[in-house]
Amino acid sequence: MTSIFLRTHILIFTDRHRCFIILAMERAAYRIIDANFNRAREALRVIEDYCRFCLNCEHLSGRAKDMRHRLSTIIAKVDAGQLLANRDTPGDVGVGQTTKNVIGRGNLKDSLTAACKRLPEALRVIAETLKSDKPQMADDIEKLRYDSYTIEKDIVLFADAQSRFNKVHLYVIISSNLPADIFSLTNQCIQGKADCIQLRAKDLDAEKYFEIAAEFVKMCRDAGVLSIINDRVDIAIAAGADGVHLGQNDLPIEQARKLQLKPLILGKSTHSIKELKAAIEERPAYVSLGPIFKTPTKPDIKVAGMEYVEKGLPILTDTGIAYVGIGGINGGNIEKVLTAGVTKVAVSSAVTASKNPKNECKKLKYIIEGYLIGSKQCPRMRGSNKREL
Repeated sequence: MTSIFLRTHILIFTDRHRCFIILAMERAAYRIIDANFNRAREALRVIEDYCRFCLNCEHLSGRAKDMRHRLSTIIAKVDAGQLLANRDTPGDVGVGQTTKNVIGRGNLKDSLTAACKRLPEALRVIAETLKSDKPQMADDIEKLRYDSYTIEKDIVLFADAQSRFNKVHLYVIISSNLPADIFSLTNQCIQGKADCIQLRAKDLDAEKYFEIAAEFVKMCRDAGVLSIINDRVDIAIAAGADGVHLGQNDLPIEQARKLQLKPLILGKSTHSIKELKAAIEERPAYVSLGPIFKTPTKPDIKVAGMEYVEKGLPILTDTGIAYVGIGGINGGNIEKVLTAGVTKVAVSSAVTASKNPKNECKKLKYIIEGYLIGSKQCPRMRGSNKREL
C-alpha cells in the first residue's frame, strides 16, 4: 500500500514537473520570437528609410518595405496575445548589455550596415525557434533571410556608385585610338579639373585596348578622377576602372553587374523616353540623356533635343539614378542645359577638338560651378540632382 501511494505521488510530481518545463519552454520560445521579430522589423525600417531618404530610391525602399510586410504577415500566424503576454522587458537579462566590438555609428551608412547585419541574425533565430512546431513558417522566414542578403548587396553596390558619381559635374569623353592622343588629352582634362573621363576607343583590339586602358585608369586614379570605359565591360574590369558606360546595343546592365569584381559605376545611354524607362528598370548608377544638340561624335543618332531632357527628368525623380546631359554641348549652349535642371554635363569634341583642352575644361567647369552656386542661393533644380546642391 505504501509503495503504491509513493509511486502515485512520484508520478504526479513528475507530470507536474514536466508540465512546468513545457510551459517554461513555450514561454521562452514566445519571448525569443517576440524579441527577434521586433529586432528584424526595426532593422528593416532602418534599411527602408535609408533607401528612401539617403538614396532617394523608391525601388530599394519599396523592396525593404515589402520585406517588412512579409515578415509581419508570417509572424501574424503566431498568437499576438501570447507574444505580448510573455514579453518581459524589465526581466530581460539582455537589456542594457553592451560589447566592445559593436559596430560604430559615425554616420547613417554605419547605421545601415548595422541594420543589414542585425536583420539576418534575427531572422535566423526566429526560424530555428519555429522549426520543430511550425516548419512551414520557419521555411518562410528562411526565404526572407536569403532575401535580406540580396537586398544588402543591392543597396551597398547602388549606394557606393551613387556616392562616387554624385561628385561628378564635368564628364569628358575621349574618342581616340591613338595612345599618344589619349594620354595627352587625359592629362590635360585632369589638369582642367574634369571630374570624370570616359575612354572610347572603338577600333582597338582587346590586347591594345587593355594596355592603354590600364595606363588611362592609373592616370585618373592618381589624380582622383573617375575613369569610365566605353562599352567593354571586360576591359573595364581588367584595367580596374571605376565604371563602364553601355550603349543600347551593348551588354545588359544586369549581366555587367554579375561580372564585376568590385562595385562598378554602370552607366547607360538613352535617346528617348522609351529607352529611358527601360534603362530605369535595369537600375544603372546613371543614364545619359541625349543627344541634346547635333554632335560630330555620333552623327547617325537623331537629336533628342531639350524636349527629351525636360520630359525625362520628372521620370527619374525618386529613382536615385543620376543623369548626364550629353551630345553637342559646348561653352555656347551649356547654360541652356544647366537651366533645364541638368548639373552633370558630358562633353567630347568641345574639349578634345579644341586648341587647348585644359583651358576649355576649366571654362566649362567654371560655368557649371557658377551655376551651382547660384542655384544654392536661388534653387531652380529639379529631379534627383537637386539633392546634391
